[in-house]
Amino acid sequence: MSNFKVRKAVIPAAGLGTRFLPATKAIPKEMIPVLDVPMIQHIVEEAVRSGVEDVILVTARHKEAIENHFDFNFELEETLDQKNKKDLAEISRSIGRLCNVISVRQKNPLGLGHAVLCAAPIVGNEPFAVLLGDDLIDAEVPCTQQLIDIYSQEGASVVGMMEVPLNEVSKYGIVAGTAVRPRLLEVSHLVEKPSPDSAPSCYAIPGRYVLSPRIFECLRRTQPGKNGEIQLTDGLQILAQCERLLAYQFEGTRYDTGDRLGLIDATLAFALKRPELATGVRELLRKHLRGG
Repeated sequence: MSNFKVRKAVIPAAGLGTRFLPATKAIPKEMIPVLDVPMIQHIVEEAVRSGVEDVILVTARHKEAIENHFDFNFELEETLDQKNKKDLAEISRSIGRLCNVISVRQKNPLGLGHAVLCAAPIVGNEPFAVLLGDDLIDAEVPCTQQLIDIYSQEGASVVGMMEVPLNEVSKYGIVAGTAVRPRLLEVSHLVEKPSPDSAPSCYAIPGRYVLSPRIFECLRRTQPGKNGEIQLTDGLQILAQCERLLAYQFEGTRYDTGDRLGLIDATLAFALKRPELATGVRELLRKHLRGG
């Protein structure tokens, strides 16, 4: 496997985004911005910075805005050029040039594992990355690149992991195994959203994977679980029984942008990293903390 370059990434984007209603009544949740950049663009940019060439978006009805965002907008760009706002026109064009975007439909909401399986005809028989849109990971070396490096070194599928408090394990897929070296486990056990008293560890999988194409065979064998959905975690458990599966504790800060407080956290963190915004943001925070 390690002889193959990871050229493709799958980004599931078919969810309804009900936690962000009423905003998501008319726009996909993936288009909600962190500052002035939609969440989905942050995720695609991570994939591109990791060497990915083809991004496969697994979408659903009424998600056309995502596809349009990664296309060129000739009317907008030409208007901006005519108004001599060439810097803004270039921002728009640069998004269209990011990568090759391929869109497939998940016609029924049958779970994350099923969404990944929808991409199988396009991925083919090669390794690929999976990036979940609710997980924004700020890292000097992109999280996906870190996992690709492990995949290349070890010749095995690898999931990103992070340590979470015991009282939060029920929010995540949880992984356990045997230490290979610092920050790296060989996986023996995965459980989707266990209770704290049944969790095999406090290591969570926050939405980054580099996988062998054998995962597709495993997902076809995966039985539907809660709500009739096919869980990616369950498919990974089957994969771990068929071939070596690793978990790597990545370096970086993860923000849960599928949660309102997590989105605010990410927005503040990214704003404070912008020199033109940082001072003003600090002043606004002081003002609100004073109750002004």
